[in-house]
Amino acid sequence: MMLVLAGFVGGALWGGYLAQRRKGNRLDILQYATGFGIAFGLLAFFASVILLRITS
Repeated sequence: MMLVLAGFVGGALWGGYLAQRRKGNRLDILQYATGFGIAFGLLAFFASVILLRITS
């Protein structure tokens, strides 16, 4: 569960940074942060499921 949260927060930070670097306004930054956060959270979720299946 912590891996998913870390993936979401990391993705949101990266997405916000990327939108800011591309000179986006506040809504662009929010949209990028949300999209990247969800994508990285899902990726971390599937990675944690795979890790649990391998180690159990």
